[in-house]
Amino acid sequence: MFRKAAVTTVSNGSYLQGQANGRLPSMDSGQPAPEGKVVLKKKVTLLRGISIIIGTIIGAGIFISPKGILKNTGSVGMSLTVWTVCGILSLFGALCYAELGTCIKKSGGHYTYILEAFGPLPAFVRVWVELLVIRPAATAVISLAFGRYILEPFFMQCEIPELAIKLITAVGITLVMVLNSTSVSWSARIQIFLTFCKLVAILIIVVPGVIQLIKGETQHFKNAFAGNDASVMGLPLAFYSGMYAYSGWFYLNFVTEEVENPEKNIPLAICISMIIVTVGYVLTNVAYFTTISAGELLLSKAVAVTFAERLMGNFSLAVPVFVALSCFGSMNGGTFAVSRMFFVASREGHLPEILSMIHVRKHTPLPAVIVLHPLTMIMLFNGDLYSLLNFLSFARWLFIGLVVAGLIYLRYKHPDMPRPFKVPLFIPALFSFTCLFMVALSLYSDPVNTGIGFAITLTGVPAYYLFIVWDKKPKWFRKLLGK
Repeated sequence: MFRKAAVTTVSNGSYLQGQANGRLPSMDSGQPAPEGKVVLKKKVTLLRGISIIIGTIIGAGIFISPKGILKNTGSVGMSLTVWTVCGILSLFGALCYAELGTCIKKSGGHYTYILEAFGPLPAFVRVWVELLVIRPAATAVISLAFGRYILEPFFMQCEIPELAIKLITAVGITLVMVLNSTSVSWSARIQIFLTFCKLVAILIIVVPGVIQLIKGETQHFKNAFAGNDASVMGLPLAFYSGMYAYSGWFYLNFVTEEVENPEKNIPLAICISMIIVTVGYVLTNVAYFTTISAGELLLSKAVAVTFAERLMGNFSLAVPVFVALSCFGSMNGGTFAVSRMFFVASREGHLPEILSMIHVRKHTPLPAVIVLHPLTMIMLFNGDLYSLLNFLSFARWLFIGLVVAGLIYLRYKHPDMPRPFKVPLFIPALFSFTCLFMVALSLYSDPVNTGIGFAITLTGVPAYYLFIVWDKKPKWFRKLLGK
């Protein structure tokens, strides 16, 4: 097994007792950190928690191309219905994570909850796929959107060179990594600012849309549910696209140990954030349809830019800048949160020891942050990013569904576990069923790409036995792993 980390964080403790080989250790809530021990500080306030969630949910998609839902639903009315229902379902999932975050006060998100409920093997597979493929590819994709839109005002009359996009993207990725390695406080402050920019960008679209409605521009809402009938396969795929657009509500649970008063702030931050995002998403789509018809929206490459050009004239040049800032916020929030998953996995012996080290003066998990940099750069310049994300998109919902099913399992396995925040049982049951249904649907509708993603995920099983279970490793192999 990878050697246990010498430096760990101190949290408020967990009800569950653990052993070695991937179970969480018990920590006393009343004891302060031992003198001289380096720990991650509790610097995530309620406002910073809200900014992490909103800042990672709202990326480029709502501004660029929300046509996936419209294409699969076939009508304006049904697309708005799907946006609303997906927001409610995402709120259900977020509430489940709020319960888990208040009763298991450990950072690490998906990894930690799967570890507690189902043991080390599925938890290792989750962090294995996240580290090697999902997070580098996802970061590279959102970073490419940042690079493209930050350059958009400088290339209004011509096509932006791909090399220029990748170079400015590489600069943006490096800046995010440096920021998260340098200071938790500054990373959180910048995230608050970028979240404010995202909300301003949404208001720039919503306010003119409301004005259009007041003027009586409702022609695109007449017979809103008329149009192409949604196919049996199309409607579930629309929900899949919608749930993807809302994904990010789980990131605060990755940094639970750094949240001030988590019993209160985690549920509050989640509820406030999801209400803001859901209302913002629905109103933004309503605003689009006040000016753009369903057919025009399907043909547009960047809906927000098309909308702004029609209503705002020269001010439309500001929209690409706001989209770029929105993407940068998603990059920053995702890196801040996911690095804690790697930190905790290393602390539990599932990743090399160095990833659980904390900078002595800056109190940041520096190695867990910078490990993403070379992997993301490789994806950026060499990988077929969008195909890779298609391969592995099902894995995200598979493990999220598994986490929420684990909540139900823990209710029966540990009924006396302290639960400061508790959701009705139908909420995790409905949400886990939705996630597993989407996974099954993807296996049916796109067996090739999903099958490849499933095969990539399964590589975590032999890796677990090779790196974690196998004790009699040769000396050269142990040196390679840092033992």
